[in-house]
Amino acid sequence: MSSSSTGPVASSPPLTPAGAFARIKAILAERSDSRIAQLMAGKVFLVRVVNAVLALLSQVLLARWMGSFEFGIYIYVWTWVLMIGALSDMGLSSAARRFIPEYTELKAFDRLRGFLSGSCWLAFAIATAIAAAGVVGVFFVTPWLDHFVVIPLYMACVMIPIYGVAQVASGIASSYDWPNLAFLPFYIIRTSAIIVLMGAAWLVGAPTDAITALIISILTIYGITIGQMLVLNRRLRTKVPSGPKTYEVKTWLATSLPIFVVEGFYLLLTYVDILTLEHFRSPDEVAVYYAGARLLAIVAFVYFAIAGATTHKFSEYHVAGDKARLASFFSETIRWTFWPSLAVCAAILAFGKPLLHLFGANFQDGYPVMFILSIGMLARAAVGPAERLLNMLGDRKKCAAVYAGAFAINLVLCIVMIPPLGIEGAGIATSAALVVESIFLYVIARRRLGLRVLGAANGQPDV
Repeated sequence: MSSSSTGPVASSPPLTPAGAFARIKAILAERSDSRIAQLMAGKVFLVRVVNAVLALLSQVLLARWMGSFEFGIYIYVWTWVLMIGALSDMGLSSAARRFIPEYTELKAFDRLRGFLSGSCWLAFAIATAIAAAGVVGVFFVTPWLDHFVVIPLYMACVMIPIYGVAQVASGIASSYDWPNLAFLPFYIIRTSAIIVLMGAAWLVGAPTDAITALIISILTIYGITIGQMLVLNRRLRTKVPSGPKTYEVKTWLATSLPIFVVEGFYLLLTYVDILTLEHFRSPDEVAVYYAGARLLAIVAFVYFAIAGATTHKFSEYHVAGDKARLASFFSETIRWTFWPSLAVCAAILAFGKPLLHLFGANFQDGYPVMFILSIGMLARAAVGPAERLLNMLGDRKKCAAVYAGAFAINLVLCIVMIPPLGIEGAGIATSAALVVESIFLYVIARRRLGLRVLGAANGQPDV
């Protein structure tokens, strides 16, 4: 029997369990920047998903324990805490992702040590001043406020100083690829503690109103952030050699303040719908809108996970002058952001009604809003962490202008559309602003950096 002239066709050997295990082990053992960023982003995303589950559980329980009216008051005040607290460090948490890689790359350990210690104290001082201004502000606007929100707003101011420290601690931990330390304390431990303590108050028959919820929030955020700082300082002693410290406060602020402006407009854009709703509609409607928006906000966790895991790499490649690696890496982050966001969005919308029903029968009125908001969320995902990239490369003024314009559009549309359309009007206003923001970020990134930033693009420089 003659043999074939071409010989047998080569085929891959069957994949055995041992071979599959070896491949998985090799993948996990890979320590490239892309793999490290993927693993860190995956951890951050898992933390945010677990946080979303805990937040959903806490919101369902709080809504049932407190009633929609008290829950609406708590949500309104907590929204102010989230917005002002996220800004209370004046951009130092984001600046950490710029300075720590830079100082490490330049081996400027005296400046690195100065930033690691000085940024936390500087953030605490700035946040305390903001909190004091908030107390004065509440005092003067009290005649125009509903009486039931005055005391809760004063209590919100108490949380601001430690919130600034928590922000910087998270930024430092993220820069060292410690996602658990960066995000677990605030997103997992604090939320779990609130559930447990509010549940205990309900079981013993204590008041379960907005005041009680805010007292518990104050206790948990202070206790957990102090614990986070103790662990962070212990870890830093193993990474950074001891020695003299140089404090470049002016340099830090010169970099962080433009970032603060960008983040300020971003947060205003994020929360203006809820804050405007409170002035035109009842706390019950605020609670319904918040439930729908928070469920859909899980989509944004993909973006935050990718941004949190990659921002310091943008800075690192920029400082090293590696434009090709920067372009390639940014292209990867776009894909990591858009396609998972699309999948998560589809899943949430599919189960939106039963999830809303967990809050109560009337909360299903927020289901149409989820579809409206999904358009804006996916538009933002389509350009990936473009805003973080532009910030790290120094193009902060244009970013600030984009967010200022988007915020103005959102605010005007909220004022115009909420009175006739209610919560649907708030959703349309927010989604429209997000679409405009994404379009302008795309245009700026393409013109300024020569990068294609849409999810389907290759992310390489235009030539």
